[in-house]
Amino acid sequence: MVDKHEVDDFTGTPTTGHDWDGIKELNTPLPRWWLWLFYITIVWGIGYVIAMPAWPLISSYTTGVLGASQREQVLAEHSSAIAARTEKGKGLLEASAEEIRKNTGLMEFAMANGKAAFGDNCAPCHGSGATGFVGYPNLQDDDWLWGGTVDEIYTTIRYGIRAAHDESRVGDMTAFGDDEVLEKAEITNVAAYVRSLSGLDAGAGDKAAGAEIYADNCAACHGDDAKGMVETGAPNLTNNIWLYGDSNEAIVASITHGRKGVMPAWEGRLDPITVKSLAIYVHSLGGGL
Repeated sequence: MVDKHEVDDFTGTPTTGHDWDGIKELNTPLPRWWLWLFYITIVWGIGYVIAMPAWPLISSYTTGVLGASQREQVLAEHSSAIAARTEKGKGLLEASAEEIRKNTGLMEFAMANGKAAFGDNCAPCHGSGATGFVGYPNLQDDDWLWGGTVDEIYTTIRYGIRAAHDESRVGDMTAFGDDEVLEKAEITNVAAYVRSLSGLDAGAGDKAAGAEIYADNCAACHGDDAKGMVETGAPNLTNNIWLYGDSNEAIVASITHGRKGVMPAWEGRLDPITVKSLAIYVHSLGGGL
């Protein structure tokens, strides 16, 4: 490399004096506008460090002379949004289902708020379309274990089912096999009878014997007509809606081991307006509001 300053013949620009095997480096100055922008960013960066939070410390950070905090700003905006929603929806808590249905503003608010809350909190179990899964009720079929009015749904959402809440609804199905209440053959027979109630093939069991077993052990919760009882959360056995499946194996498993599904209590997790909105929204899926 030869260190020799000269003017390039082709461009008329001075060289830096660097020469690599005949390739010379031109000393082309940066555009003035670029330099000014560069200087401005330096000044702006120094000003930002002084004014705004910038440097991490061992247990905190430099807050800047303006004391700005994006976290505090987000929390303030969140609180403001909650206050605005509370103000807009305060009439929802005191209004009856009929009053809400007739009030377009309340109804629109409840449906929008309830739909959003359902997607965030209920869809993981009941599905985004509320059609449920095995062990998780379909909320669109108009079959409600604990009642399908707005007030009943509100109570279910608020207190939960077999949840850690003093007011939670509890209605356990006995494990007739595990608790040695019924023999295996008796379970087979009552399963056959239960399947026949909804028009399913009774299978290998003795349906007549199963009817007697049902009357002695099951009617107290499911009713003599097997249409279920809202008071105990016992399902209707005469329709074709089965929470855990309608196969003979699934029904035998339910009778043998019992069922103790849990729904969390949403009181304390969600504000009262959101719980009421959820009740309105869920009722509209299968209750016809």
